[in-house]
Amino acid sequence: MTDILHTALCDLLGARYPILLAGMGGVARSELVAAVTRAGGYGFLGMVREAPDFIEGEIRALRDATALPFGVNLIPAATAPDLLQAEVAVCLAEKVQSVCLFWDVFPDLVRRLKDAGIIVLHQVGSLADAEAALAAGADALIVQGIEAGGHVRGTTPWAALLPEVRALTRKPIAVAGGITDGADLARALRAGADGVWVGTAFLATRESFAHDYHKDRVVQSPGETVHTDVFHRNWPKGAPVRVLPNSVTRGERGDPWAEDAIEIAREGGRPIHLFSTDSPLRNTVGDLEAMALYAGTGAGRVTGILPAGERLRRMADDAARILRGEDAR
Repeated sequence: MTDILHTALCDLLGARYPILLAGMGGVARSELVAAVTRAGGYGFLGMVREAPDFIEGEIRALRDATALPFGVNLIPAATAPDLLQAEVAVCLAEKVQSVCLFWDVFPDLVRRLKDAGIIVLHQVGSLADAEAALAAGADALIVQGIEAGGHVRGTTPWAALLPEVRALTRKPIAVAGGITDGADLARALRAGADGVWVGTAFLATRESFAHDYHKDRVVQSPGETVHTDVFHRNWPKGAPVRVLPNSVTRGERGDPWAEDAIEIAREGGRPIHLFSTDSPLRNTVGDLEAMALYAGTGAGRVTGILPAGERLRRMADDAARILRGEDAR
């Protein structure tokens, strides 16, 4: 029995478990979202800066794979205004159930989505972010801690920020940052969260669109990660990331702030430049070691590359057992 895991976030999204697949750009595509969703979680397509036709295709491929609801993750601050408007237009036309937004709060966009009947979640990294997202009308919040992999808005551990945000609202709140297993989920629920936002653990799955090199580096990691701003091309200034250590984080690849754009890889026909925020995907070729190998602080506890559904069910079952007092952890 896993009813002990049922929360207000499950009610809002129609999911069996309060486990959200992070909308990782490039990585969380229809195959991974479908696997997580069919296993009882809730997935977000990572469609940051993607072409409208591609987003439409991913939404339709996902609907061919499952009739269950899902969301789309967008990052307005990192997207050209015209492209953002086109991305939003696809979400509206396809009537997606939810959209998760990240980084700066754009109240007009939140209102536009809500007016169309779309559930809006907003990932926040501070109390001020949470206040702005709630004022704009967000239906739920993702409280990101500094432990998170990828782009990190949070500056404190999620356990420190969660009670401050909970004091603001009774709306559902999930937490993000280093969440990899059932013990983490149980800890989050006991701390007052309504669910978890999981990236790294789902990156290292068979259905993830991450390159095998990236998956293997996560699984082989002893747990060391680096919080840094050296991967900055393609994003607004002042946007740190958390990655696995590599030649770039060790300062072996030159000046990250030099103006020269040095091509190190290609994703399809698109050039990838040194110090860019691109992570290696299945269709990336080139110097993968020097790319942004995103991972949260829980990377050292991700063992093996599993089917996403199996990883989710283990997380749910272990958390339920812990919460029922059947596990000493």
